[in-house]
Amino acid sequence: MWLEGKARRRGRGGGQPSGLDRDRITETTVRLLDAEGLAKFSMRRLAAELNVTAMSVYWYVDTKDDLLELALDAAFGELTALPDPTDEDADWREQLRALATEYRGLLVRHPWLSPLAGHYLNIGPNSLVFSRTVQQVVIRTGLPARGITGAISAVFQFVYGYGTIEGHFFARVADTGLTPDEYFHQAMTATAGAPQTAEIIEESKTLMAARGGDTVEEMMSRDFTFALDLLIAGIEAMVKRG
Repeated sequence: MWLEGKARRRGRGGGQPSGLDRDRITETTVRLLDAEGLAKFSMRRLAAELNVTAMSVYWYVDTKDDLLELALDAAFGELTALPDPTDEDADWREQLRALATEYRGLLVRHPWLSPLAGHYLNIGPNSLVFSRTVQQVVIRTGLPARGITGAISAVFQFVYGYGTIEGHFFARVADTGLTPDEYFHQAMTATAGAPQTAEIIEESKTLMAARGGDTVEEMMSRDFTFALDLLIAGIEAMVKRG
């Protein structure tokens, strides 16, 4: 999509359907993916939402894959609160936490994003801004050059996994009509009473109590914050080791 120059095209010439442009098509795609998920998305469904024929959409994108790449990069465009990696007075630790938190939020808001990010090259302009910022911040940690990509992988593959699971959890909860706390209570009650899971649930009660948090959101945030602190502490330790 991006390497072939398709992203710059704004239609194939004269005769384009009135009222359409690539930005509107992309925005509608993101909205449909949020509402209905990746599995239900199709060019025909998109055309119906836009109140045009499916062929009208193809004036602006060649394939469904091209459109999904556009939607993926549009979602990364939501990351507008990125830290300034050139700010020498800023603490890289706080900048890394900010980047990780922003990425986690993006994955949770858009559960369809993680499979697409794992499928495409993900080199749209918004994605590249995020990737470059991450790289520049991690360079500021003081790690040797040979360790930079490993540190990026440790932090952001963790965030990718955590945000993906969290996003799927909230999507599953939404399908039940329950609140996250109601769903969690129901699930814990059911598994605590089942012979095959009761023992491990009982063993986990002390650990969950020690973690703290009165709501599912608080529990997830505490786990995320602590795990991220562990990774940052690991980077600090490796820097000290030289």
